[in-house]
Amino acid sequence: MYVVAVYDVEADRTRIMLNFFRKYLTHVQNSVFEGEVTEGELHEIQGFVEDALEEGESVILYELSSENLLDRTVYGEDPAEDDRFL
Repeated sequence: MYVVAVYDVEADRTRIMLNFFRKYLTHVQNSVFEGEVTEGELHEIQGFVEDALEEGESVILYELSSENLLDRTVYGEDPAEDDRFL
């Protein structure tokens, strides 16, 4: 399965996410990682994210199981719900 991970955490905690995601995925841009993972690795990533997030932080995992399907899972606050800016 191919996964894209995007995170938004407090500046002093970015190193925690950076080091964790580098174990599984390729760092492609600030706070963005992607790559192939197994189902087991995906569950490890999901467990870490659920345990590591603090209030006001978020991680979005895009799971591509085929060319036609995209599952979007948001952990924490969804930045897409922030409609203050147009």
